Amino acid sequence: MLMSGAAPAQTPPWPPVQSFMRGWLCRRKWKTIVQDYICSPHAESMRKRNQIVFTMVEAESEYVHQLYILVNCFLRPLRMAASSKKPPISHDDVSSIFLNSETIMFLHEIFHQGLKARLANWPTLILADLFDILLPMLNIYQEFVRNHQYSLQVLANCKQNRDFDKLLKQYEANPACEGRMLETFLTYPMFQIPRYIITIHELLAHTPHEHVERKSLEFAKSKLEDLSRIMHDEVSDTENIRKNLAIERMIVEGCDILLDTSQTFIRQGTSSCRAPTI
Repeated sequence: MLMSGAAPAQTPPWPPVQSFMRGWLCRRKWKTIVQDYICSPHAESMRKRNQIVFTMVEAESEYVHQLYILVNCFLRPLRMAASSKKPPISHDDVSSIFLNSETIMFLHEIFHQGLKARLANWPTLILADLFDILLPMLNIYQEFVRNHQYSLQVLANCKQNRDFDKLLKQYEANPACEGRMLETFLTYPMFQIPRYIITIHELLAHTPHEHVERKSLEFAKSKLEDLSRIMHDEVSDTENIRKNLAIERMIVEGCDILLDTSQTFIRQGTSSCRAPTI
């Protein structure tokens, strides 16, 4: 029997302590799980995969900038020049030199915007559907590749016109070109497809076999490799022409022989002349 006026017995403070301990043990368990995952091969593979994507976005940004210079510093000004009273170049020659260049620029602007949008969803980076957009447009690249050697031949012929050559040098003096010639900008698209193949190969190396976009990436890689095989021989021929044109630019008075596209570049080196001995 309780005595009147006696203080009630206090409940031991075990429930708050137990709740704290359960919370601490739960947090410790999840911390261990997270740390184990961070150190796991899968997490390391995903980090490398994301880094490949970040590098790809930077490279695509630079490529779009190169295409922008090709179109805005060369193609469009030469179109205007071809419409002048005394055109230094014809519209047909402009079309032959820059076949599909503007379309390729628009295509990669869209592709680049898609890549940047994917970064907004980081760390979940899904790219296969972007390549699905790019693949149907590969026929545009194929036309560019097949025309590339001819475009450099037309350019070489046009450069024999002194008015055109003078105008072209003015365009190439634009600070945006950073000392690069028109031939250099025309060659950039030739190497873009091989870069994509390398990038997809690296992505696949860090993409699990059960990953949702594994099959799509493999399909994109196979299609790009088919086009790359077609491009291989074209690159060899156009690189020969480009090097000859670069040497011709280094000669003060020019050299018409080097503008002959049948000339073959063999090797580059330093020549030395010895004074005749007496």
